[in-house]
Amino acid sequence: MTTETFEFQVEARQLLQLMIHSVYSNKDVFLRELVSNASDALDKLRLAALRDDAPGADVSDLHVELEVDKDARTLTVRDNGIGMSYDEVTRLIGTIANSGTAKFLEELREAKDAAGADGLIGQFGVGFYSGFMVADEVTLVTRHAGETEGTRWTSRGEGTYTLERIGEAPQGTAVTLHLKPADVENQLHDYTSAWKIKEIVKRYSDFITWPVRLLPEPGGDGSEGGDGSEGGDGDGAEAREAETLNSMKALWARPRDEVSDDEYHELYKHIAHDWRDPLETIRLQAEGTFEYQALLFVPSHAPHDLFTQGYQRGVQLYVKRVFIMDDCEELLPPHLRFVKGVVDAQDLSLNVSREILQQDRHIRMIQRRLTKKVLSTVKDLRTSAPDRYATFWREFGAVLKEGLVTDSENRDAILAACSFASTHDADEPTALKDYVERMKDGQDDIYYMTGESRQAIENSPHMEAFRAKGVEVLLLTDAVDEVWVDAVGEYEGKTLRSVAKGEIDLSGTEADKSDAEKEKQGEEYAGLLGWMTEHLGEEVKEVRLSARLTVSPACVVSDAGELTPALENMYRAMGQEVPGAKRILELNPEHQLVKSLNRAWTDRQDRAELTETAELLHALAVLAEGGRPKEPARFVQLMADRLERTL
Repeated sequence: MTTETFEFQVEARQLLQLMIHSVYSNKDVFLRELVSNASDALDKLRLAALRDDAPGADVSDLHVELEVDKDARTLTVRDNGIGMSYDEVTRLIGTIANSGTAKFLEELREAKDAAGADGLIGQFGVGFYSGFMVADEVTLVTRHAGETEGTRWTSRGEGTYTLERIGEAPQGTAVTLHLKPADVENQLHDYTSAWKIKEIVKRYSDFITWPVRLLPEPGGDGSEGGDGSEGGDGDGAEAREAETLNSMKALWARPRDEVSDDEYHELYKHIAHDWRDPLETIRLQAEGTFEYQALLFVPSHAPHDLFTQGYQRGVQLYVKRVFIMDDCEELLPPHLRFVKGVVDAQDLSLNVSREILQQDRHIRMIQRRLTKKVLSTVKDLRTSAPDRYATFWREFGAVLKEGLVTDSENRDAILAACSFASTHDADEPTALKDYVERMKDGQDDIYYMTGESRQAIENSPHMEAFRAKGVEVLLLTDAVDEVWVDAVGEYEGKTLRSVAKGEIDLSGTEADKSDAEKEKQGEEYAGLLGWMTEHLGEEVKEVRLSARLTVSPACVVSDAGELTPALENMYRAMGQEVPGAKRILELNPEHQLVKSLNRAWTDRQDRAELTETAELLHALAVLAEGGRPKEPARFVQLMADRLERTL
């Protein structure tokens, strides 16, 4: 049939060049990726057969087959799984449509060490291309289960590939690598060597649930299966006895003392397409009326797309060790979407669907148990492994805090696993429990402030009195912090209170004024405050004296029950219209600028100039908290005029 030649898209061409000219120390990962792809194809066929989506497909002996031809220097990785149609080959192999490819290339170039670069190969679904690290030419022959026509794809990785429809092809996919000469100095091993192939499969793919078989070398002229196409199901290949290389033992079903950490880590890397070891491994086994086993992993770093809408969350679901679903969202809540792993249930139907899972009480029971186990593990890390907990919180703290808003059932457990930056220590975050233990006598509230960064919060005028009196404040810098503090409300009877909302009363220190002094000061400033409230009425709800300022002349605060400006902007960004609330301008009566302004107002000086001063004071307060004056051009003009008069 007609053979057509196509050009790779730009990103695919760049990726191929990186693979071909690879300087990675561990080129063995190519076989891990191809075997993993083959295993996925077998999983998909088994699932399709269970759902009657693959009529006529042969599922009697699903397996992965490895075939070597030393004379031709080829290695073929063959499976009898779901296979691909002509259009699927064009879409999945000829181009790289994955939106993460650009990110993959960026991380590949920036990988700090060879081990890191090696592992990135499988992270973005481009493992097939790793074959070009060890091969001068790659041939793929495939036929989708249930179809009659096959497809052959061939490329030397030089910018083009050929596609051909073929009439005869076995069910599944065969990838044949025309291997480069062995090069010891470049860590390019002889991948026609049986011992080398066995070593790689044992190290990376021993847990694959399908048999990975190595065919003996072909006898005679070595013509059988050499091109990875029709030869794979010939009489000679069937007559030869294949050796199964992997144990196919489900690690989650084996006793803990029979499984090494390395085996767990390889399973995690296979599931998560990650190259780093997991941060923590969690085992769980439930017996009784509903039996299941779970093996969960907490990654050591957050994926680049963790906060994107299309992020694939969930763990793998098996029923009686039969793979059912890759990303089962119903097994863990969204705020634990970073957790990877396997759940093997004994009493579910093999033909289960996502719709059925959403209503299944057993699944809900598993989710509750897994959630509690993950949260308790994270909590224990804080005391048992502070360094690992610090890594977890840096990578996943913002995600976990989403549960404080969405998961009221586990809110206490989530809070117990959380930690927050605070003014108590510049480096070590604190738990709410520890904050409460350090609270000053007479302090009834847990104080916090939200902002873009720790530095911005610490420099905020709102913090001045708290800093002066040594009152600890939580410093919250994640977007979700604007939401969860209102949803939680209190902790152990102590109200969570923003230092930038409502009136603040930090009485109880020797430096505080008496009630009589406060009353006298209020009378002294009453006229100025009323006049400024009237004049700035379009901008502010009220102008009042402040108990939170010690250095700055003024600040703006929100009423206790109102949204902060940051939260208003967040809702608007989500397409929700919220009315803009007027805020309160607070003046520091001890600041020389405010004192002078009050004297000038009392002495009936030029009110036009005082009006401009009041506007500037309000604009400066808005700027101090990171906001923007309503009319920036007017603010600049007023400021320039004032500066001109001082020269």
